[in-house]
Amino acid sequence: MIDVEWGAGAPEDRIAAALKADREHRIKGVMVVHNETATGVTSDIAGVRRAMDEAEHPALLYVDAVSSIGSIDFRFSEWRVDLAITGSQKGLMMPAGLGIVCVSPRAAEAEKTATLRRVFFSFADMRRANVDGYFPYTPSLPLLYGLRESLAMLFEEGLPNVFSRHARLASGVRGAVHAWGLSTCCRAPRWNSNTVTAVVVPPHVNAARVIDTAFRRYDLALGAGLSKVAGKVFRIGHLGDLNELMLLGALGGVEMAMLDNGIEIVPGSGVAAAQTVWRGRKALAEAEAISLAA
Repeated sequence: MIDVEWGAGAPEDRIAAALKADREHRIKGVMVVHNETATGVTSDIAGVRRAMDEAEHPALLYVDAVSSIGSIDFRFSEWRVDLAITGSQKGLMMPAGLGIVCVSPRAAEAEKTATLRRVFFSFADMRRANVDGYFPYTPSLPLLYGLRESLAMLFEEGLPNVFSRHARLASGVRGAVHAWGLSTCCRAPRWNSNTVTAVVVPPHVNAARVIDTAFRRYDLALGAGLSKVAGKVFRIGHLGDLNELMLLGALGGVEMAMLDNGIEIVPGSGVAAAQTVWRGRKALAEAEAISLAA
Protein backbone atom coordinates (compact mmCIF):
# COMPACT_ATOMS: atom_id res chain seq x y z
CA MET A 1 0.00 0.00 0.00
CA ILE A 2 1.38 3.39 -1.02
CA ASP A 3 -0.21 6.16 1.03
CA VAL A 4 -0.30 9.71 -0.31
CA GLU A 5 -1.80 12.94 0.98
CA TRP A 6 -5.49 13.34 0.23
CA GLY A 7 -5.62 15.43 -2.92
CA ALA A 8 -2.57 13.84 -4.55
CA GLY A 9 -2.57 11.40 -7.44
CA ALA A 10 -0.80 8.09 -7.83
CA PRO A 11 2.97 8.71 -7.38
CA GLU A 12 4.65 7.16 -10.41
CA ASP A 13 8.15 7.43 -8.91
CA ARG A 14 7.21 5.58 -5.73
CA ILE A 15 5.43 2.88 -7.72
CA ALA A 16 8.55 2.39 -9.84
CA ALA A 17 10.75 2.25 -6.72
CA ALA A 18 8.52 -0.36 -5.07
CA LEU A 19 8.54 -2.54 -8.17
CA LYS A 20 12.31 -2.26 -8.62
CA ALA A 21 12.79 -3.35 -5.01
CA ASP A 22 10.57 -6.40 -5.58
CA ARG A 23 13.29 -8.58 -7.11
CA GLU A 24 11.39 -11.80 -6.41
CA HIS A 25 8.27 -10.47 -8.17
CA ARG A 26 6.02 -11.14 -5.19
CA ILE A 27 3.86 -8.19 -6.24
CA LYS A 28 1.28 -9.54 -8.68
CA GLY A 29 -0.68 -6.41 -9.52
CA VAL A 30 -0.59 -2.62 -9.36
CA MET A 31 -4.04 -1.23 -8.53
CA VAL A 32 -4.81 2.44 -9.19
CA VAL A 33 -7.96 4.60 -9.10
CA HIS A 34 -8.07 6.60 -12.32
CA ASN A 35 -10.44 9.29 -11.04
CA GLU A 36 -10.91 9.70 -7.29
CA THR A 37 -14.29 11.26 -6.58
CA ALA A 38 -13.66 12.00 -2.89
CA THR A 39 -10.86 14.45 -3.69
CA GLY A 40 -11.40 15.44 -7.33
CA VAL A 41 -8.11 13.88 -8.44
CA THR A 42 -7.30 12.12 -11.72
CA SER A 43 -4.17 9.97 -11.74
CA ASP A 44 -1.94 9.54 -14.79
CA ILE A 45 -2.48 5.91 -15.81
CA ALA A 46 -0.15 6.25 -18.79
CA GLY A 47 2.50 7.49 -16.33
CA VAL A 48 1.90 4.50 -14.06
CA ARG A 49 2.38 2.19 -17.04
CA ARG A 50 5.66 3.93 -17.90
CA ALA A 51 6.80 3.46 -14.30
CA MET A 52 6.01 -0.25 -14.50
CA ASP A 53 7.88 -0.56 -17.78
CA GLU A 54 10.85 1.31 -16.32
CA ALA A 55 10.97 -1.16 -13.45
CA GLU A 56 10.73 -4.08 -15.93
CA HIS A 57 8.23 -5.73 -13.60
CA PRO A 58 5.64 -8.31 -14.78
CA ALA A 59 2.84 -7.18 -12.45
CA LEU A 60 -0.62 -6.73 -13.93
CA LEU A 61 -2.12 -3.23 -14.08
CA TYR A 62 -5.59 -2.94 -12.54
CA VAL A 63 -7.57 0.31 -12.83
CA ASP A 64 -10.72 1.52 -11.09
CA ALA A 65 -12.26 3.66 -13.85
CA VAL A 66 -15.73 3.99 -12.33
CA SER A 67 -15.91 7.79 -12.56
CA SER A 68 -13.75 8.29 -15.64
CA ILE A 69 -15.06 5.96 -18.36
CA GLY A 70 -17.31 7.93 -20.71
CA SER A 71 -16.08 11.28 -19.40
CA ILE A 72 -12.26 11.31 -19.30
CA ASP A 73 -9.94 9.88 -21.94
CA PHE A 74 -9.10 6.28 -21.04
CA ARG A 75 -7.00 4.04 -23.30
CA PHE A 76 -7.16 0.42 -22.22
CA SER A 77 -5.04 -1.04 -25.02
CA GLU A 78 -2.61 1.84 -25.56
CA TRP A 79 -1.77 2.05 -21.84
CA ARG A 80 -1.68 -1.75 -21.64
CA VAL A 81 -4.15 -1.93 -18.78
CA ASP A 82 -4.84 -5.52 -17.77
CA LEU A 83 -8.16 -5.12 -16.00
CA ALA A 84 -10.47 -2.12 -15.73
CA ILE A 85 -13.84 -1.73 -14.05
CA THR A 86 -16.55 0.88 -14.35
CA GLY A 87 -20.16 1.26 -13.30
CA SER A 88 -23.34 2.42 -14.96
CA GLN A 89 -23.94 5.36 -12.61
CA LYS A 90 -21.29 7.90 -13.63
CA GLY A 91 -20.18 8.77 -17.16
CA LEU A 92 -22.60 6.23 -18.60
CA MET A 93 -25.46 8.34 -17.17
CA MET A 94 -27.63 5.58 -15.70
CA PRO A 95 -28.74 4.34 -12.28
CA ALA A 96 -26.29 2.20 -10.35
CA GLY A 97 -26.54 -1.54 -10.94
CA LEU A 98 -24.23 -2.54 -13.78
CA GLY A 99 -20.61 -3.46 -13.17
CA ILE A 100 -18.59 -3.47 -16.41
CA VAL A 101 -15.23 -5.21 -16.64
CA CYS A 102 -12.62 -5.17 -19.40
CA VAL A 103 -9.95 -7.89 -19.25
CA SER A 104 -6.76 -8.15 -21.27
CA PRO A 105 -5.65 -11.50 -22.75
CA ARG A 106 -2.78 -11.44 -20.27
CA ALA A 107 -5.11 -11.07 -17.30
CA ALA A 108 -7.47 -13.72 -18.66
CA GLU A 109 -4.54 -16.11 -18.87
CA ALA A 110 -3.44 -15.26 -15.33
CA GLU A 111 -6.91 -16.13 -14.05
CA LYS A 112 -6.41 -19.75 -15.10
CA THR A 113 -3.62 -20.23 -12.58
CA ALA A 114 -4.99 -18.03 -9.78
CA THR A 115 -5.52 -20.06 -6.60
CA LEU A 116 -7.84 -17.75 -4.62
CA ARG A 117 -11.24 -19.47 -4.44
CA ARG A 118 -13.99 -17.18 -5.76
CA VAL A 119 -17.40 -17.20 -7.35
CA PHE A 120 -18.60 -13.61 -7.81
CA PHE A 121 -15.16 -12.48 -9.00
CA SER A 122 -14.71 -15.42 -11.35
CA PHE A 123 -15.11 -14.93 -15.08
CA ALA A 124 -15.58 -18.63 -15.79
CA ASP A 125 -19.40 -18.80 -15.55
CA MET A 126 -19.80 -15.55 -17.46
CA ARG A 127 -17.43 -16.67 -20.19
CA ARG A 128 -19.28 -19.97 -20.69
CA ALA A 129 -22.71 -18.34 -20.86
CA ASN A 130 -21.64 -15.44 -23.10
CA VAL A 131 -20.69 -17.82 -25.90
CA ASP A 132 -24.42 -18.23 -26.64
CA GLY A 133 -25.33 -14.65 -25.77
CA TYR A 134 -26.66 -15.44 -22.31
CA PHE A 135 -25.83 -14.58 -18.70
CA PRO A 136 -25.15 -17.05 -15.87
CA TYR A 137 -27.80 -15.23 -13.80
CA THR A 138 -30.79 -12.96 -14.38
CA PRO A 139 -29.56 -9.70 -15.93
CA SER A 140 -31.13 -6.28 -15.45
CA LEU A 141 -32.61 -5.84 -18.91
CA PRO A 142 -33.77 -2.22 -18.38
CA LEU A 143 -30.20 -1.23 -17.49
CA LEU A 144 -28.86 -3.04 -20.55
CA TYR A 145 -31.34 -1.17 -22.77
CA GLY A 146 -30.26 2.02 -21.03
CA LEU A 147 -26.62 1.18 -21.64
CA ARG A 148 -27.30 0.76 -25.35
CA GLU A 149 -28.87 4.23 -25.49
CA SER A 150 -26.09 5.80 -23.38
CA LEU A 151 -23.45 4.44 -25.73
CA ALA A 152 -25.43 5.69 -28.72
CA MET A 153 -25.50 9.19 -27.16
CA LEU A 154 -21.75 9.14 -26.47
CA PHE A 155 -20.83 7.95 -29.94
CA GLU A 156 -23.24 10.40 -31.59
CA GLU A 157 -21.49 13.27 -29.81
CA GLY A 158 -18.11 11.67 -30.50
CA LEU A 159 -15.77 10.66 -27.69
CA PRO A 160 -13.21 13.43 -28.39
CA ASN A 161 -16.06 15.95 -28.11
CA VAL A 162 -17.32 14.28 -24.91
CA PHE A 163 -13.87 14.53 -23.32
CA SER A 164 -13.47 18.12 -24.50
CA ARG A 165 -16.88 19.07 -23.10
CA HIS A 166 -16.02 17.65 -19.69
CA ALA A 167 -12.69 19.48 -19.68
CA ARG A 168 -14.45 22.73 -20.63
CA LEU A 169 -17.12 22.38 -17.94
CA ALA A 170 -14.52 21.50 -15.29
CA SER A 171 -12.39 24.52 -16.14
CA GLY A 172 -15.39 26.79 -15.60
CA VAL A 173 -16.12 25.26 -12.20
CA ARG A 174 -12.49 25.68 -11.14
CA GLY A 175 -12.68 29.28 -12.36
CA ALA A 176 -15.67 29.79 -10.08
CA VAL A 177 -13.82 28.33 -7.09
CA HIS A 178 -10.91 30.69 -7.73
CA ALA A 179 -13.28 33.66 -7.98
CA TRP A 180 -14.77 32.73 -4.60
CA GLY A 181 -11.30 32.93 -3.07
CA LEU A 182 -11.41 29.24 -2.17
CA SER A 183 -9.27 26.29 -3.22
CA THR A 184 -9.86 22.75 -4.39
CA CYS A 185 -8.74 19.61 -2.59
CA CYS A 186 -6.55 18.65 -5.57
CA ARG A 187 -2.90 19.40 -4.76
CA ALA A 188 -1.58 20.00 -8.29
CA PRO A 189 -3.15 21.16 -11.58
CA ARG A 190 -1.97 18.04 -13.41
CA TRP A 191 -4.30 15.96 -11.23
CA ASN A 192 -7.42 18.12 -11.67
CA SER A 193 -10.46 15.97 -12.31
CA ASN A 194 -12.77 16.81 -15.19
CA THR A 195 -15.73 15.02 -13.59
CA VAL A 196 -15.82 16.33 -10.01
CA THR A 197 -14.41 19.28 -8.06
CA ALA A 198 -13.92 19.08 -4.29
CA VAL A 199 -14.14 22.60 -2.82
CA VAL A 200 -12.37 23.29 0.49
CA VAL A 201 -14.39 25.47 2.85
CA PRO A 202 -12.87 27.96 5.36
CA PRO A 203 -11.73 26.40 8.68
CA HIS A 204 -14.62 27.91 10.66
CA VAL A 205 -17.28 26.35 8.40
CA ASN A 206 -18.64 22.82 8.41
CA ALA A 207 -19.08 21.77 4.78
CA ALA A 208 -21.92 19.46 5.82
CA ARG A 209 -23.98 22.54 6.70
CA VAL A 210 -23.42 23.95 3.21
CA ILE A 211 -24.54 20.66 1.68
CA ASP A 212 -27.63 20.51 3.91
CA THR A 213 -28.61 24.09 3.10
CA ALA A 214 -28.12 23.56 -0.63
CA PHE A 215 -30.43 20.56 -0.54
CA ARG A 216 -33.14 21.79 1.81
CA ARG A 217 -33.41 25.39 0.59
CA TYR A 218 -32.40 25.18 -3.05
CA ASP A 219 -33.05 21.57 -4.09
CA LEU A 220 -29.38 21.19 -5.04
CA ALA A 221 -27.54 17.94 -4.31
CA LEU A 222 -23.82 18.32 -3.54
CA GLY A 223 -21.36 15.59 -2.62
CA ALA A 224 -20.02 15.32 0.92
CA GLY A 225 -16.43 15.08 2.09
CA LEU A 226 -15.34 11.57 3.06
CA SER A 227 -13.03 10.27 5.77
CA LYS A 228 -10.14 12.72 6.28
CA VAL A 229 -11.90 15.52 4.42
CA ALA A 230 -15.34 15.02 5.99
CA GLY A 231 -16.75 18.41 6.92
CA LYS A 232 -13.89 20.14 5.11
CA VAL A 233 -15.04 19.92 1.50
CA PHE A 234 -18.18 19.74 -0.59
CA ARG A 235 -18.14 18.27 -4.07
CA ILE A 236 -19.61 19.57 -7.32
CA GLY A 237 -20.13 16.82 -9.88
CA HIS A 238 -19.91 17.76 -13.55
CA LEU A 239 -20.13 14.63 -15.64
CA GLY A 240 -22.53 12.90 -17.94
CA ASP A 241 -25.37 14.58 -19.81
CA LEU A 242 -24.53 18.11 -18.70
CA ASN A 243 -24.02 21.54 -20.23
CA GLU A 244 -22.99 25.07 -19.25
CA LEU A 245 -26.47 26.34 -18.41
CA MET A 246 -27.15 23.44 -16.06
CA LEU A 247 -23.88 24.07 -14.25
CA LEU A 248 -24.53 27.81 -13.97
CA GLY A 249 -27.68 27.01 -12.02
CA ALA A 250 -25.72 24.70 -9.74
CA LEU A 251 -23.01 27.31 -9.16
CA GLY A 252 -25.67 29.89 -8.29
CA GLY A 253 -27.16 27.49 -5.75
CA VAL A 254 -23.72 26.81 -4.28
CA GLU A 255 -23.14 30.53 -3.85
CA MET A 256 -26.42 30.99 -1.97
CA ALA A 257 -25.74 28.00 0.28
CA MET A 258 -22.26 29.29 1.11
CA LEU A 259 -23.52 32.80 1.86
CA ASP A 260 -26.24 31.35 4.09
CA ASN A 261 -23.51 29.62 6.11
CA GLY A 262 -21.27 32.61 6.62
CA ILE A 263 -18.76 32.06 3.82
CA GLU A 264 -17.81 35.51 2.63
CA ILE A 265 -17.92 35.56 -1.15
CA VAL A 266 -19.11 38.14 -3.65
CA PRO A 267 -22.55 37.01 -4.86
CA GLY A 268 -22.42 36.08 -8.52
CA SER A 269 -18.61 36.06 -8.68
CA GLY A 270 -18.32 32.35 -9.35
CA VAL A 271 -21.13 32.35 -11.88
CA ALA A 272 -19.53 35.29 -13.71
CA ALA A 273 -16.11 33.62 -13.69
CA ALA A 274 -17.53 30.40 -15.14
CA GLN A 275 -19.34 32.41 -17.82
CA THR A 276 -16.11 34.15 -18.76
CA VAL A 277 -14.27 30.84 -19.06
CA TRP A 278 -17.00 29.21 -21.13
CA ARG A 279 -17.63 32.21 -23.38
CA GLY A 280 -13.91 32.51 -24.04
CA ARG A 281 -13.56 28.87 -24.95
CA LYS A 282 -16.71 28.95 -27.09
CA ALA A 283 -15.56 32.06 -28.96
CA LEU A 284 -12.16 30.45 -29.58
CA ALA A 285 -13.76 27.24 -30.87
CA GLU A 286 -16.07 29.20 -33.18
CA ALA A 287 -13.16 31.22 -34.54
CA GLU A 288 -11.21 28.04 -35.23
CA ALA A 289 -14.20 26.49 -36.97
CA ILE A 290 -14.66 29.55 -39.18
CA SER A 291 -10.95 29.55 -40.01
CA LEU A 292 -11.03 25.88 -40.99
CA ALA A 293 -14.13 26.40 -43.12
CA ALA A 294 -12.49 29.27 -44.95
